[in-house]
Amino acid sequence: MATDHIRYDVLTRDAQLGVLRRVLTDAAEHGLPGEHHFFITFLSTADGVKLSPRLLAQYPVEMTIILQHQFWDLVVTEDRFEVGLSFGGIPERLVVPFAAIKSFVDPSAPFGVQFELSDAASEAPTANLPAVPAASALPVPVPAAAAESKDEPAKDSAKPGEGAEVVRLDRFRKK
Repeated sequence: MATDHIRYDVLTRDAQLGVLRRVLTDAAEHGLPGEHHFFITFLSTADGVKLSPRLLAQYPVEMTIILQHQFWDLVVTEDRFEVGLSFGGIPERLVVPFAAIKSFVDPSAPFGVQFELSDAASEAPTANLPAVPAASALPVPVPAAAAESKDEPAKDSAKPGEGAEVVRLDRFRKK
């Protein structure tokens, strides 16, 4: 097979991260338009990820968050985003480098991308990582780590190693 001197893989990842960065920046400045909301899955132990010890103990490998109704202080920089979310009624501040993100999905579009992990992010333990479905395999299962909505809190009862709870998206929509 011929050598890829152009590095299409790097160009594609940079373009996809540019879309993600732009969408999050717009959400930080203007809020989420219409029914848009985001599922973001990331490696919880990747370099630069900041989670509380409680969340890290509950999600030692990866975590999926939902940005929809209840999030605050979303800050987007060139290499990461920071956001405030509530888990089980407890406010938390998360810092997630873009290099740690495994997937980004907006089911209302539907739009999704799955990222190849960079070398820095892939140093996190990955032995027990579940397979991530293709972005076209919507709807996406929602782990119990989802941020709670105004109408109904997300369940924090899942334990590491257990399967993720599948929740209907209507549960997180305003009624």
